[in-house]
Amino acid sequence: MVEPAHASHQPLAGAVARLAAAQAVFRVRTQKQSLTRILARPHPQVSASEQALVQEMVYGTVRLLPRLEALLKQLVQRPLKPSDHDVEALILVGLYQLLAMNIPPHAAVSVTVEASRLLGKPALSALVNALLRRFLREREALLAAIADEPAARWLFPSWLLARLQTDWPTAWEQIVDASNARPPLALRVNRTRISAAAYLDQLAAAEIAATPIVGCESGILLAQPRPTRELPGFAAGLVSVQDSGAQLAAQWLDAQPGQRVLDACAAPGGKTAAILERASTALEMIAIDNDPARLATVTTTLERLGLTAQVMIGDAAAPSGAWSQGQFARILLDVPCSGTGVIRRHPDIKWLRRERDIPALAATQAQMLDAIWPLLAPGGRLLYATCSLLAAENHQQIAAFLARQTTARELALPTTAGVPCPHGRQWLPSNGGSDGFYYALLERVVP
Repeated sequence: MVEPAHASHQPLAGAVARLAAAQAVFRVRTQKQSLTRILARPHPQVSASEQALVQEMVYGTVRLLPRLEALLKQLVQRPLKPSDHDVEALILVGLYQLLAMNIPPHAAVSVTVEASRLLGKPALSALVNALLRRFLREREALLAAIADEPAARWLFPSWLLARLQTDWPTAWEQIVDASNARPPLALRVNRTRISAAAYLDQLAAAEIAATPIVGCESGILLAQPRPTRELPGFAAGLVSVQDSGAQLAAQWLDAQPGQRVLDACAAPGGKTAAILERASTALEMIAIDNDPARLATVTTTLERLGLTAQVMIGDAAAPSGAWSQGQFARILLDVPCSGTGVIRRHPDIKWLRRERDIPALAATQAQMLDAIWPLLAPGGRLLYATCSLLAAENHQQIAAFLARQTTARELALPTTAGVPCPHGRQWLPSNGGSDGFYYALLERVVP
């Protein structure tokens, strides 16, 4: 992708922000990079005050990508050359501004055209200008022309839409609607530092509206998302940001003080911390992950919260080394998965994940279950968890494991929440509620 040219004049305010947003969209569409990694390194020329604007344009454009791409096809006579996919990404960002943002239309057009000049392709600036202005003139007709296209309507790739319709024939529309919405912000109170009631009082004193989350022991839901820097005591470890569905892992694992506990795929550490907080830190906790960079986030998370665990490099699919010596009373196996339950937080999943990925993920999950099971002590409990909505990764995976593992039996989760499955329970993404999670609780019995 072409880096910004050195303009001979001062660019319009906001042009660099549009450029940064277009570069991020380009990297998702063309280079198949994840938004999490892209936005972890902000564009060096974007001011701190414009970072939120860049994030809004990037996430919004990726969320509406099929609709925006369908509009682009209506607007252009022939596709742009592959070498101009960066300009195409900028046009998509421009269309998103005109379609979904509260920005004066002509201002959005002008600053997006200016961003095209910063790409070093001034010859295409006229095209960017013409296409965006044509959309303004013909908006209703263009939207009507794509209204019957399934991808443009549902904002999901066809293969994933088909899988959801098969696995959730009566709930797929609810799932898609919630997955395309903006996510709520839930907090987990660090009960080693403060009670949920006391923290709600601190939020009220800071004029931040919030309510307890029913069925979630330490959960609080904010009425409106806020940056963590605005949350009382966040830096001091009073609370963490964690979806209410993810918080349930600590409840269902139910680790008791004095037990030896393994978090087998721990990064970035939110569930490790929740397990420790719930047991008042009185655990022999071992947290492993096979990615050193991601494992470092576990240590950072625990340090902020004032918690302690043995954090080690380890592969749940091939246990070896010190961490795998001896057995555990509790194991959390939060396996790598498709992430289809957290699309509203990571809309790039829709475009980075492919249907052919699912069998490979299912094979890895089965390998981890088989490999980690011998580390569970007789009478111990393993909680299998995913953030997937797909049966192949969830209840079908558990059914296959129970069929081949005679020392495993399923225990009922102590709740009536979620959707009961042939094995385990599924939490579906819901507007204002949790993301999509699956849990199954297994006990090791003496043969």
